[in-house]
Amino acid sequence: MSQSDVGTAEARKTEQVPQWKQAEIDELSAFLERFDSVGIVGIAGIPSRQLQTMRADLHGQATLRVSRNSLMERAISAVDEGLIDLMDHVAGQVAFVGTNDNPFALYRELEASKTPAPISADEVTPNDIVIPEGDTGVDPGPFVGELQQVGAAARIMDGSIHVTEDSTVADAGEEVTADLANVLGELGIEPKEVGLDLRAVFSEGVMFDPDELDIDVEEYRADVEAAASRAQALSVGAAYPTAQTAGTLLAKGTGEAKALGLFAAVENEKLMPDLVARADAQLRALATHLDDDVLPEELRGATVETSATADDESNESADADAEEQDDEEDPETNDADTDTDADADDDDDDGGDALGAMFG
Repeated sequence: MSQSDVGTAEARKTEQVPQWKQAEIDELSAFLERFDSVGIVGIAGIPSRQLQTMRADLHGQATLRVSRNSLMERAISAVDEGLIDLMDHVAGQVAFVGTNDNPFALYRELEASKTPAPISADEVTPNDIVIPEGDTGVDPGPFVGELQQVGAAARIMDGSIHVTEDSTVADAGEEVTADLANVLGELGIEPKEVGLDLRAVFSEGVMFDPDELDIDVEEYRADVEAAASRAQALSVGAAYPTAQTAGTLLAKGTGEAKALGLFAAVENEKLMPDLVARADAQLRALATHLDDDVLPEELRGATVETSATADDESNESADADAEEQDDEEDPETNDADTDTDADADDDDDDGGDALGAMFG
């Protein structure tokens, strides 16, 4: 707001106003001071009954206060807590909105409360208007010509009027003609949304525009969770203790200390069970490679023998499966291997004769 506007606002404060107006200004000022977040919402085009319904739906989350624009401006100037920028948005049919929730939650709530509504002639459409492909359900008659006149691809099929393809009949920002408004009304198409249009919110010293409040909450939550996870990983990796990572760091340190103690065979009361178990396993593994007659009584018996036998049987089974698989995969190769083995036997015989001749 320019300096001249501020000066005008200050001048208005000092003007003599009727008592009823001053009472209204005082109530509006108290309204602005009562909430953590206050803003301006547009209410143009909302029928009175629907506005009352919206007020009821917002109960407990936000409060609306409708008044004259001039009195709203005086109230903003009277509060004088950085709200002066809200005055730029006091134009047309507007109201104050107040909440103790954050501005993002307020924006989501107001957007969710919007409902589809028909559009009238001479109104500017806020978005493209498309008549979808399909059966209109209207009997053959003049309506097919009305559809074609507004730009829809329409024809009579199977005893009713059909739109043969999605047809854009108005672009965003265009004025709606009377003919188009009638066609849309006949088809039950409601191309606009009616609701409280948030223009700006002031909260904790910061002015927010609607574009700044329109965020994807789920995506934002995922980003925060990912950042928190990376920060925790960095803190643990750098051994930087915080209230959130102290438990993880202690658990990690305990595990590393135990691993070091086992590796160095440190005799410690907490490590002894693991050390004894590891030594026992190593001893039994060694015992499987020795004959029973050289082993002490406690290492002889079914456990060691069964283990060895199971290993032998497993190895024999694996070898048999491997041989069988080789035979099935390449019989020719198997025959070639047989010939090779015969040649090898011949070579062995020749080698034996040569050694006999060498040593007499």
